[in-house]
Amino acid sequence: MTQLVLADRVAGLAPSPTMTLDAKTKALMSQGLDVVNLTAGEPDFDTPQHIGEAAQEAIRHGDTRYTAVGGTARLKAAIVDRIHEDTGLSYVPEDVLVSVGAKHSLYNAVLSLTNPGDGVLLPVPYWVTYPEQIRLAGGEVQLVNILNEHQGVLTRGDLERAIQPNSRGLILNSPSNPSGAVVGRANLEAIAALAIERDLWVISDEIYARLVYDGVKALSIASLPGMQERTILINGVSKAYAMTGWRIGYAAGPSRVIKAMANLQSQSTSNPTSISQAAAEKALIGPQEPVEEMRREFDRRRRYAVSRVQSMPGLQCHEPKGAFYLWVSMEPAVGRTIRGRRVTTADDLALLWLEEANVSVVPGSGFGVPDHFRMSYATSMDRLTEGLDRMEQLLGE
Repeated sequence: MTQLVLADRVAGLAPSPTMTLDAKTKALMSQGLDVVNLTAGEPDFDTPQHIGEAAQEAIRHGDTRYTAVGGTARLKAAIVDRIHEDTGLSYVPEDVLVSVGAKHSLYNAVLSLTNPGDGVLLPVPYWVTYPEQIRLAGGEVQLVNILNEHQGVLTRGDLERAIQPNSRGLILNSPSNPSGAVVGRANLEAIAALAIERDLWVISDEIYARLVYDGVKALSIASLPGMQERTILINGVSKAYAMTGWRIGYAAGPSRVIKAMANLQSQSTSNPTSISQAAAEKALIGPQEPVEEMRREFDRRRRYAVSRVQSMPGLQCHEPKGAFYLWVSMEPAVGRTIRGRRVTTADDLALLWLEEANVSVVPGSGFGVPDHFRMSYATSMDRLTEGLDRMEQLLGE
């Protein structure tokens, strides 16, 4: 039988390790095992009721047909208003593209801006999808190592050490997945100045911008002088509104780039689901109290989880200022033997916890740092406590 030959662009494509671990965890749970799942990047809250009711209303009104490729006029207007309220930036609907989740928005942006051989600067640790999207576009992944003393916060100096003659753009994620780091104004201004000096475009992934703590504000780099015209702002409703399954993300930027992204989308997915668009519109223009309630609960869990992890032998972590993850170093535990198994990387430790304690975390190898792991506190306090208890018990043996 003739074997089909895969195209080069997909032959070496790595699956998302976060999705892989989450799938393995759920498979074990389906077998009846009591696994504490600290892998998934989604809120454990239900979508607010008024948003669901908007979707039901759309169905009753027959809003179940194709929409414009780039999203309904009403949703785009709501996005323009929400961005202005949150960041002070002014866009018009022609500057906005609605896509099938923020990941799709990122994909459209990377493919529309990256030519084969172009260098794209990528701070480490990075969200697992960024390097694969750059490679799909034929670009060169240029890793930006952040100095330890910067505690995960990108600086101009970090970029200057990594920039190369073929560097064309930067993917900036603040607040960061996986580290929770938030780039403050002073560092953002310095990064923006470098982007202008070196004529870099910036894709700014701001999906966690509403989930920040300790009085920190997630400033958009697009709001700085000279940056709106060279920045594609990425956001969506998944994280702030507990709408991961609704699959609505959006991009805002120069109309010429947005039009190119819309043309690309027209030849792939076409428009996002009409019903989800109606729900997203309600999320953006409706009551915002549920966002704040969820943020406060995440903050409570964050402070608890940090205190627990910092007290465990063999683990270290900084206090994150955004998102809903802890980015934990297990470097002090390297070389230990636990239950007859030698631990050399976070992959070893993650597998040990899953198989011996029924706790699931994501090893940092997929994020570019093999001696760290990511654990989500987007789960109930009871389950978070149980998971941390199991982790601590196993580490203490």
